[in-house]
This record gives sequence, structure tokens and C-alpha cells, in this order.
Amino acid sequence: MPVSGVRLREGESFDSLLKRFRKVLAKDGILQEVKRTQFYEKPSEKRKKELMAARRRLLRKLKRMEE
Repeated sequence: MPVSGVRLREGESFDSLLKRFRKVLAKDGILQEVKRTQFYEKPSEKRKKELMAARRRLLRKLKRMEE
């Protein structure tokens, strides 16, 4: 997995650097992966979560087609 990073621009404050870094992490999906792997998830729970996500996607798709 490649390492995400940002370089400090000249005259840039630490707050804006941190904001850019967080955007890069969000874009790369690193935070989501960390949250997902933080605790062990049983295979049955994983399947259930995936089925619920598929159902939500299908309902959203049907709702869009309805409009």
C-alpha cells in the first residue's frame, strides 16, 4: 500500500496542511479501511452488512428510476 503524504508549501499554516492531509487520506480511503479493520467482524456479520448495502443501493437505484 503506497504511503499518502503532503508537502508543506511555503508560507502555509499547519492547519491548512493538516486539512489537505485529511483530504488525501479520505480520497485514498485509508480512514475507512482503518475503521473497517479496527475490530474483528464475524463472516456472518460481514455478509449481513454487504447484503444490507446491496439492498440500499438497489432501493436508491429504483427511486432514481421512478423520478
